[in-house]
Amino acid sequence: MNFVSLSAYLDPMWLATTVHHQPVRPVPTISTAGPNPKVVYPCLPKPKPFRFGPVGVRLRLNKYKVLAEKKQLADLGTQNSDSEKLDVGEEKVVEEEEVEGLDLGWLAAFPHVFIASMSNFLFGYHIGVMNGPIVSIARELGFEGNSILEGLVVSIFIVGAFLGSLCCGTIVDKLGCRRTFQIATIPLILGALISAQAHSLDEVTFGRFLVGLGIGVDTVLVPIYISEIAPTKYRGSLGTLCQIGTCLGIISSLFLGIPSENDPHWWRTMLYIASVPGFVLALGMQFAVDSPRWLCKVGRLDNAKEVIKNVWGASEVEKAIEEFQSVIKNDGSDLDSSWFELLKEPNSRVAFIGGALFVLQQFAGINGVLYFSSLTFKDVGITSSALASLLIGVTNFAGALCALYLIDKQGRQKLLIGSYLGMALSMFLVVYAISFPLDEQLSHNLSILGTVMYIFTFAIGAGPVTGLIIPELSSNRSRGKIMGFSFSAHWVCNFLVGLFFLDLVEKLGVAPVYGTFGGVSLLTAIFANYFIVETKGRSLEEIEMSLTSDFRARDK
Repeated sequence: MNFVSLSAYLDPMWLATTVHHQPVRPVPTISTAGPNPKVVYPCLPKPKPFRFGPVGVRLRLNKYKVLAEKKQLADLGTQNSDSEKLDVGEEKVVEEEEVEGLDLGWLAAFPHVFIASMSNFLFGYHIGVMNGPIVSIARELGFEGNSILEGLVVSIFIVGAFLGSLCCGTIVDKLGCRRTFQIATIPLILGALISAQAHSLDEVTFGRFLVGLGIGVDTVLVPIYISEIAPTKYRGSLGTLCQIGTCLGIISSLFLGIPSENDPHWWRTMLYIASVPGFVLALGMQFAVDSPRWLCKVGRLDNAKEVIKNVWGASEVEKAIEEFQSVIKNDGSDLDSSWFELLKEPNSRVAFIGGALFVLQQFAGINGVLYFSSLTFKDVGITSSALASLLIGVTNFAGALCALYLIDKQGRQKLLIGSYLGMALSMFLVVYAISFPLDEQLSHNLSILGTVMYIFTFAIGAGPVTGLIIPELSSNRSRGKIMGFSFSAHWVCNFLVGLFFLDLVEKLGVAPVYGTFGGVSLLTAIFANYFIVETKGRSLEEIEMSLTSDFRARDK
């Protein structure tokens, strides 16, 4: 069962009214092509590529008309002030043509997306903040050498994130993204401060749980917010800022963690610093816009139009509102979605795809490879775990920048398939280096190459696309619930991989485990080829109507 792309129907009544510039919403027609007449629901016509920005962005100039007029004046021998003004005008045309290809339609939405991406920065920071200092924390708080308690301090974060993911869908439906962001900063700030001031295991564990709770909400919320406020043309590139924010957070925590090797109390300073982005996020969201789709759901059409005008451009207001109303009820009834709706098509299909993508992502081994990379680097003489982690972070960041450029050009599906194929090849390269009799130095170098390739190819597709495509495929009514379900599956698998990875490596060896990661990566590429529908360049409403009409057709 595959998704079909959205078709635009050209109804004669629509065509007639379009000629007179009077937009009319398409109405159902009766198809009599077969023996059994069927009602056909025409979709809205596919919108032209969006051009956003306060100044129009793309300049369309008529240079040749100016040149013709100048030549005509020269032939007539007219040497007056008008000709001089024309010369100046021609120079301006040439200068403006130099920036004709500059496209700044993303600029109006960028500040709002940037503020939201602070959540991912915090996520990355809290991933890295416990890497080195956990030894100092355990020594100071009295549980040094107890691997179970050390693991508890790290893993309790995942428990909080799991619960936060499940709660997010309901909260965002009721309060909208802006208020939910601000509420989520409360456990983030409190958790960081409690952990920084902790004098016992219970205090640092509770602080980490609160941080996880806030991170769980934010990891669900950021992709929803960006997908709903970003212009269609730039939705992929702006969505990649999630991955970039996470990379920068990890790199920042690693830089700040360098003094912890000499100062046993430096971990408290790092956790105090972790509260600062939370304050920035809470304050910044006070000036950010709410999702126009959520505003439409709660019946605040005037506010929705104002947001569209400011972020997408005045020319898009009526068209966007018409699209919203084709799939959204503005009487507030869409705010009462339940978890049981995920059992109905097409929501069940999207929830299956979302959950499966995150499960496969985790069992493709990203967290295991990240953990084991420091040991791989030690084999080639890089003994500093902080330096090894920094190299991995920079590689991850470089891949995310490539995704920023490619995602709206190549599309989500191609990027996802190519990413997992690259990850599979990288894992098999490491297995080859370990399993076959090679020169020791060559074996180490191939292992490093495979590890770096794996991280880079993950950051190009498997990392950013997975979180972006799920809200794109989800319906406006159930988007929060589907994202919450998908991310809860992510956190469960994250926990399981972290729990059993080292035991499996000790019992089976590195090669079989990495070979399994490569096999899962290949399986995920096949899954993406058959189950993922391309969403590039299509509005969320187009995608939703396409999926809905597909299942209606199958039910008939």
